[in-house]
Amino acid sequence: MSRDLIDTPDTAVGPPAGDRSAPRPFLRANRVALVALPVTLALALAVYLGTPNEHGLDSLWQLLFHLTPFVAALVTIAYLDVTWAQRLKLHLVLPTLCFLVFFTYFVSHNFIFHALDDFDRMYYNQLMMVPFIILTLVLCVRLGGARRSVIARLGVALMLVQLSGIEDLSFLVFGDLRDQSEQHGIPEVWDWADHMAVRLGHHPTKYQAYVFIAVHLVLAALVLLLPDRLFRALRDRLGRRRATEATQ
Repeated sequence: MSRDLIDTPDTAVGPPAGDRSAPRPFLRANRVALVALPVTLALALAVYLGTPNEHGLDSLWQLLFHLTPFVAALVTIAYLDVTWAQRLKLHLVLPTLCFLVFFTYFVSHNFIFHALDDFDRMYYNQLMMVPFIILTLVLCVRLGGARRSVIARLGVALMLVQLSGIEDLSFLVFGDLRDQSEQHGIPEVWDWADHMAVRLGHHPTKYQAYVFIAVHLVLAALVLLLPDRLFRALRDRLGRRRATEATQ
């Protein structure tokens, strides 16, 4: 992870209070974001065209490949210069555009795939929609002036929640609560949970799934709540290690 992504001060947020000097040139202020944006789009296209648009994962590498557009998009958002964004009214335009994409593409396609009784494509559409929602939330926080460290924490924590499998548990629990005719209970083995299986080496039992979910939620809470100084210490330690390896 870049050193700037977990820093304390964030010069991209704008000049200090009382400093009314002109902002840095647009290209210089947004140089990282302008490079990361086309990388994000290229990776998203590669994932969409290069992997089956259906439920299921074959390996951990496939899961990591699916996460690459999210990571690139998170870097893009973190390095978006807030001063320029506000000058260009992006704090009004971008959230509106994100909502339009969500409402006109993801929502409509869910209805289409449901009408076609195409579960795999509806599942894949949902799989894309959730990271899009996460990135929209993170973008709004950044446009409000949050530092890069906040963007990194929030993006990682929300992705950990998505990867936890808590939606599988909520589906089973709420499904039982709504089904008044028959109580199905929680399956002993979660043989559909490929996102867990590629990391555990097998499909989890229900108790393994409970632990898996709990661990991810605890990690998400730690990412959000641990003091900044611990992340700075980790960053500095990694930086010193890289410097030592480079001199050897």
